[in-house]
Amino acid sequence: MSGVLQGLRIADFSQLVQGPNATQMLADMGADVVKIEPLQGDWQRNWSLRDAYINGESVSFLTFNRGKRSIALNLKHPSGKEAALKIIQSSDVLLENFRPGVMDRLGLGYKFLSSVHPKLIYCASCGWGQDGPYITRPGQDLLAQAMAGVLYLNGKAGDPPTPVGMGVADITASFHIVSAILAGIYHRDRTGEGQRIDINLLNSVLSLATQEATLYFNTRKEPERSEAGIGHPCVGAPMGVYRTRDGYIVVAMMPLGKVAELIGIEGFEGNDSRNMLENRDEVKRKLEPGFAKKNTAELIQIFMQADIWAAPVNNFPAMECDPQVQHNGTIVEFAHPKVKQFRTIGPPIKFSRTPSSVKRPPLLGEHSREILKEIGYAESEIEQFSRDGVIAQNAG
Repeated sequence: MSGVLQGLRIADFSQLVQGPNATQMLADMGADVVKIEPLQGDWQRNWSLRDAYINGESVSFLTFNRGKRSIALNLKHPSGKEAALKIIQSSDVLLENFRPGVMDRLGLGYKFLSSVHPKLIYCASCGWGQDGPYITRPGQDLLAQAMAGVLYLNGKAGDPPTPVGMGVADITASFHIVSAILAGIYHRDRTGEGQRIDINLLNSVLSLATQEATLYFNTRKEPERSEAGIGHPCVGAPMGVYRTRDGYIVVAMMPLGKVAELIGIEGFEGNDSRNMLENRDEVKRKLEPGFAKKNTAELIQIFMQADIWAAPVNNFPAMECDPQVQHNGTIVEFAHPKVKQFRTIGPPIKFSRTPSSVKRPPLLGEHSREILKEIGYAESEIEQFSRDGVIAQNAG
């Protein structure tokens, strides 16, 4: 292993997105992530966006589980629970995203674990919180978006509530998990004390809406979506998405008069407002014909020369070919025994001395024997586990 977190071990009980994306980031940075899966595997081994599988392997699972080792354990079997406990005791961090109370029922809750492993950093991530009125409710990304009020920030006025078209609650929660775990490690290294950390989807997606929610709390004015497609429910013209002759372009908070001048629209001379809220839809519609007369690339050249904040609206094929995306090395590739070559988005953080690395995701139970040997089991015991249905294993 290499990377800034080399030597750190994580017992990863998480499934789906919020937990696995967090431990994938930690694995990219060099942590040894031991993925403890049920015998049938992580939920996402058997589910994928668009039902997309490559030679039987879920694209969604492959997206969030690179760089880890997999052991498949029956945690309801006494021997499986014992093995899990040994893995935890050899780890610095435990991460789980079960519903509240599941780990306690398995006999692996924080109260017990902290008594046998006081330095353990135990991170639990769930939908709504570890207690409170929604403790028994299922938690999921879209549900958290809806509860947080963000569906009323997207789309145009008159549209139904519109979700963000990606797992923003899950992904944001995963960032919070990573930062909290690293902060917990810093505290432990100074004091010798582990602790419990709690993350939830609702708080995470609300943190994304901090500015918009704070505006409401202090003015009691709800966000009002634009009819003409202004890019933010609380911002005025000229911000927004504009159709060009061959595609679309976006403009951010820029002097209205300058934008109008550059696209040949009269009537806004001397108007330096970057946030024209009065009649913002009418203003935007007056600008639209000027954008429609020029190609996207031509407009970008004009705007860049004038230091106007603008960008083309890329679809995924255009994003893949974007010169900055290519220069940044954002798209990475790894070999996999079943899917062969697999392309995905790589680590977003660059280290000058301890670079992150990208390794393939594990097959289910691929490292069961290896991990059991590391925590002290003999070959004969491992064979018995296999016969008793305590473990699942895959040779790769």
